[in-house]
Amino acid sequence: MSVTVTHNREATRFEIHVDGELAGFAEYTDADGVRDMHHTVTYPQFRGQGLAAIVVREALENSRAAELTIRPTCSYVAKFIDDNPEFQTR
Repeated sequence: MSVTVTHNREATRFEIHVDGELAGFAEYTDADGVRDMHHTVTYPQFRGQGLAAIVVREALENSRAAELTIRPTCSYVAKFIDDNPEFQTR
């Protein structure tokens, strides 16, 4: 199984693909140095494989590298940050 994450800037989301097929995404909105992570989707046929965690981790790492502040209004992103202290604000 080949898993890749891409940043689709035009759609303002990070997309995860499995064997070339879109499996889910994490959407965001940027404003004034804040990236609001507001929606995460994993399509039903791909659920239960940890793909949401992979795409959210990549989105957070990208946001950190861009020196953006994260606002996790998506409940999945908020829980991911709570469960992964390396992404909590210092």
